[in-house]
Amino acid sequence: MPVFQLSNKIGFPPPHLAEREGLLAVGGDLSLKRLILAYKMGIFPWYSEDDPIIWWSPDPRLILYPDELKISKSLKKILNKGIFQVTLDQAFDKVIMECAAVRSETGEGTWIVDEMIEAYCRLHRAGLAHSVETWINGHLAGGLYGVSLGKCFFGESMFMRVSNASKVAFVSLVQQLSRWSFDFIDCQVKTRHLMSFGAREVSRKVFLDQLQKSLKKKTLRGQWELDKH
Repeated sequence: MPVFQLSNKIGFPPPHLAEREGLLAVGGDLSLKRLILAYKMGIFPWYSEDDPIIWWSPDPRLILYPDELKISKSLKKILNKGIFQVTLDQAFDKVIMECAAVRSETGEGTWIVDEMIEAYCRLHRAGLAHSVETWINGHLAGGLYGVSLGKCFFGESMFMRVSNASKVAFVSLVQQLSRWSFDFIDCQVKTRHLMSFGAREVSRKVFLDQLQKSLKKKTLRGQWELDKH
């Protein structure tokens, strides 16, 4: 399959033309309109600091249906103890910067370059990107961020400074999305960590079909708050 070169015009080739691992196109920009269109088409950006913007739509796709969430016994104990305070959309900028920092500190390298941080902060200000924070004694211990359109949440990255902090953030998010009747969480590509929570792979076609149905539902735009239960 060819790798498409994007122009200044906002648009993408059909995602089914992507290579097997997901590589679809290079170039373009990270404007609000382009990012929103990308997510609606099942496409996301992922690239290193010295690379051009690279766009992906992998096959298969890893997704998690909220009602299939698995929580280990040890994590249930931590949740029941209430060690962490969990919030939504209270520190988006800090969360995305910590996601980048933790990866750099561990030598993994990161796709969350300055340009990406600025772009997702714009999405957050537009009410379409959201964060989950876990706190201990007022200090940010972990969290995650992603994008929400229709009744789908596109997970992007997570971090922890305290053991289990990101797991608590993820479980809290999935439980909240279940209460809001979200269809699924897009986890993008297979990891053992996310599969341990019940995520599973589906074909790109199945993912795209389900995404289009989900996008017909109203987007919960604006600042999110955790339901008290």
